[in-house]
Amino acid sequence: MTFRLTPDVSALLDDPETIKILATVGADGAPHAVAKQSLHLGEDGCLHYLELLESSTTNKNMVRSLWFDGTVAITLAHRDGRSVQIKGRPIKVHITGELFQRHYRALRLSDPEADLASVWVIEPVAVTDQNARVRREAEAVRHPHFLHLDRLARAQ
Repeated sequence: MTFRLTPDVSALLDDPETIKILATVGADGAPHAVAKQSLHLGEDGCLHYLELLESSTTNKNMVRSLWFDGTVAITLAHRDGRSVQIKGRPIKVHITGELFQRHYRALRLSDPEADLASVWVIEPVAVTDQNARVRREAEAVRHPHFLHLDRLARAQ
């Protein structure tokens, strides 16, 4: 793996108040984005997504991404304004074994009724800071002539 998440992004991912959205793409090209608080940073530097329902749309789309080298997008948003998007590639799915068992035991401690279908391993390939101020400043540098007409009129 060549891309590592920064400590700030890792902390945002680990914060229980962070909203985590996983976006996948279906066979028809339609996006599917859902809140998935079961995203964690693994000790290998990859993201681990715990899929609780074998037949979910997300799980089907993840299988397709694995088979056809697709990507997924993960948005992390905190009420304090921090927000990042992580693009990643599903590279493996665990349905048994030590990693699966470890997550299964932890999940059952927090919710005795929970079931675990799989643990997806997502390799991060890019991170973009989505904070409005940061994005505005980056776009102003990349596209200095993209100004709304009312901003041009006020400048004079």
